[in-house]
Amino acid sequence: MHLTSIPNVLCYFLACANLFASTAFGAPVVKRQSGHVVVSPGGVNDIKLTPFNTLNGTNPNATFHGPPQPEAAAGLRLDLVNNYGSGTNVYITALDTSNRVIILTPSGQWYYPTSSSTTVPQAITEDIAIPLGNQGQTTSLTLPDYFISGRVYFAAGNLGFYTLETASGGVTLVSPDPQNPTDPSAGIFWGFAEMTYTQAGGLYADMTFVDFIGMPVGMQLTTTDGSGTQTVSGVAQGAVSTVCNDLTPRASQDGQPWDQLCQYAQSGGSPLRANSPGKYIAVHGDAFSDYYAPYVQSVWSQYASETLTIHSQNAAVGDVPCSTASGSLVCQGASRSIPQPSALDIFGCQGVFGQQDGDNDVTLAVVPRMCAALQRTTLLLAGGDVQPGLPAGDYYTTSPTNRYSQAVHSVELDGKGYAFAYDDVNPDGAPDASGAVASGNPGVWTLFVGGGS
Repeated sequence: MHLTSIPNVLCYFLACANLFASTAFGAPVVKRQSGHVVVSPGGVNDIKLTPFNTLNGTNPNATFHGPPQPEAAAGLRLDLVNNYGSGTNVYITALDTSNRVIILTPSGQWYYPTSSSTTVPQAITEDIAIPLGNQGQTTSLTLPDYFISGRVYFAAGNLGFYTLETASGGVTLVSPDPQNPTDPSAGIFWGFAEMTYTQAGGLYADMTFVDFIGMPVGMQLTTTDGSGTQTVSGVAQGAVSTVCNDLTPRASQDGQPWDQLCQYAQSGGSPLRANSPGKYIAVHGDAFSDYYAPYVQSVWSQYASETLTIHSQNAAVGDVPCSTASGSLVCQGASRSIPQPSALDIFGCQGVFGQQDGDNDVTLAVVPRMCAALQRTTLLLAGGDVQPGLPAGDYYTTSPTNRYSQAVHSVELDGKGYAFAYDDVNPDGAPDASGAVASGNPGVWTLFVGGGS
């Protein structure tokens, strides 16, 4: 399954969308030490607004609990297994079927937050933290009614959530931002899973590392139609430390800020999270600016005289011959050519690798496969003239390459979970790389908070 077929809930969250410039309410001071960034949690003035940490709804400005209408819908059972330890909290956010922001309270009702400010985020003071039991215990919830654009946040402590009023009178939910080292929740170890639950489609739930890797989670879904149990194991406990231990020495090896992707608490110790390079560049625009340039130039030089074949994995499109002889990548039948990409284009699979109005089926096949090939640096390897064609063992074997993605995949227990937006691009017959479970007839959805399954 490729990104164009993922439900809209994930298209909102994944980095296939442009990494927009963030809006800051204050001037954050980033404290860097050799090998990492030390977070300095701030206040409301240090919040940044990005596509990752905002959820826009159409809530009227009136406070109420429970469904706004008496119509009933099938509830979804969610079991939360605490594999982390004491003091672990869960927060569940979504949009209801009327596109209004909702947050589940410990009582099992949806809370509809409001806001009276269009300029300064307002802290949500309602009790929205759902505490988990002791390590090894299971907390069972029922998520009432259907919803879209949902997230389950899990944290070793308390996360801060805020609201803003939109120009149309709706509500924007502002959640923690993993990239911002002065975010009010920057000092908390946390992670999340995404989900949408509709009457037509049932449950689609996903874990992704496209933006960052934080507290581990595994998940399992039973079904009521006899189709069996689905499991995604996630990453190993201690995965963030492993990833950061891999990234830190890379900085001195190639002169790129791989170490700065990792954020640590002021008190030292284990890292809190590792951000993806695409997210880092979105804030630090000059980072990695020349990283891919020599490689891209070599690729363009080689395929100016040789044919690059894009294996579309679509019978209607077939194999697509491409050439860079004109200075841009021109593929037979494509609706547009692709100029030489920047590091942000590659790491974020955006810009020239983003989906654009007017893209036809050929272009929609070429774009993700080229971005994936550049992420993994396989275009100049023997057999790299057909994409995708080489097995996973050939990914990330030469520099430059996406060291973050390489490190994340090294800690995945079952190889599932995207580390960049088009990470599902693989040769025919390769296992499904998405970290998703889905069923039109879901039974129990279980999250193993802290990792394991």
